[in-house]
Amino acid sequence: MSLYYEPIVYTIPPEEEGMLLKTILQKRMNISRKLISKLKLTEQGIMLNGTRVYISVKVKSGDQVEIRMERERSDDILPEPIPFEILFEDEHLLVVNKAAGMIVHPTHGHYTGTLANGVVHYWQAKGELFRFRPVHRLDQETTGVLVVAKNPYVHQHISEQMIAGTVDKRYTALVHGRPELQEGKVDGPIDRSPDNPHLRMVTPDGYPALTLYKLEEVWNGGSRIGLKLESGRTHQIRVHMTYIGCPLIGDKMYRITPDDAAQRERYDQLDARMPRQALHASELSLEHPVTGGRLTFYAPLPEDMAEMQELLRAQYFSE
Repeated sequence: MSLYYEPIVYTIPPEEEGMLLKTILQKRMNISRKLISKLKLTEQGIMLNGTRVYISVKVKSGDQVEIRMERERSDDILPEPIPFEILFEDEHLLVVNKAAGMIVHPTHGHYTGTLANGVVHYWQAKGELFRFRPVHRLDQETTGVLVVAKNPYVHQHISEQMIAGTVDKRYTALVHGRPELQEGKVDGPIDRSPDNPHLRMVTPDGYPALTLYKLEEVWNGGSRIGLKLESGRTHQIRVHMTYIGCPLIGDKMYRITPDDAAQRERYDQLDARMPRQALHASELSLEHPVTGGRLTFYAPLPEDMAEMQELLRAQYFSE
């Protein structure tokens, strides 16, 4: 196995002739200063037409700029044969459909049994060497599309897309009740609860958070909602749905106790049938950082949410 990942290549167009290689790396290939500094320390990190050069040289039309990153290991993650579903994989990206109950990355008290443990084992079994770099997170009980970068260049580029708002993340939720509007937005700043550091709440002094929603199906006991995140705060969808009076079915952390006895009984019945919050990352779209082009990944509704949806359809009259 090569000590380097496959090179990322950029061909100099005529209009960029005479520019400094440093400018090409930063402004055309969008490589961070931190990564450039790291590449300069390796034998084949930055190459021009197959030759190692200083980044102060000027480039010509047709020149081939290559960057090669050294392969890295996840030595701090114990490989474990944990099954997971792959939606897409190439030399640069791994996209999975995360299962409910699975923590993404080892944390204090959870060093094993995570998605990272399973992915590292999977790569090791294939004789491949990558460092586990998730570009975003999903709550332990939230299912769906999750993207893992295989090198720092890809991680940087997707992270920048997320900051710029060009990564389109869509979710499906089953909630108690229904929003007042067929579609709308929840614009509510979020911060930690002063009473419990593990909880989040909408507060005027919080961090900006915007969630777009669209009502997809309605029953007397609840509704199915499609959501799009315009920001990425912790527990954002769960907090925002509770804020507008439509907590996620099965969400024990952000549930509401209705004053009406019949409604309270209906909430309890549905929550008892759903072992987790009914939230699923159903779709994610991004620009491929290396090969170009927009990619969209879909994850079907998981079995427990599909069963809850059928229960609602069967026991509660649709509107």
